[in-house]
Amino acid sequence: MESKRNAVFMTVLLGVMSATCYYLLYHFNEQILEWSKQGGWYFMVPVSIAFLFSIVHGGFTGHFWDLLGVKAKTTKKS
Repeated sequence: MESKRNAVFMTVLLGVMSATCYYLLYHFNEQILEWSKQGGWYFMVPVSIAFLFSIVHGGFTGHFWDLLGVKAKTTKKS
């Protein structure tokens, strides 16, 4: 029971974090574009944001499908 509760908590937490990332990206899109136009090492701004989205949203998606019991099909190699 405790493990199921932890799984639900992590899924909800990662879902909220993912939604927050999307909101912040939408809210600060002009500032992010300005930073990325400056050149130099500022190209790392969108790269870092994409990396953050990948980790947070990927974690949420993995936990979500695990809670629903959806698993990848495994095949035997002969």
